[in-house]
Amino acid sequence: MKINTTKTSRTDKKGKWTRGGTRKSELVFKTRKKFCRFCIGSADKDKAIDYKDVKRLEVFVTERGKIVSSRYSGNCAKHQRRVVDALKKARFLSLLPYIR
Repeated sequence: MKINTTKTSRTDKKGKWTRGGTRKSELVFKTRKKFCRFCIGSADKDKAIDYKDVKRLEVFVTERGKIVSSRYSGNCAKHQRRVVDALKKARFLSLLPYIR
């Protein structure tokens, strides 16, 4: 009695590998492009990053008090540096806590 050892691949209608496929490295995951909220044309663009504006700065701090990275927040490098400087000033002046 011969046992069939060949692997069969399962593909969807578009020809992409599905979860049950044999090659996990060929899975296609599309992530949404992050954008800098200060560079795009929005209400945040008109306002400068200010250490006194605590409500806007709280978005960039986690529950434990850590500063959110630019990969997570989506800020460009220039605006991330300004946000970090504003957060540090606000912490120093006791407008924001260091830890929660």
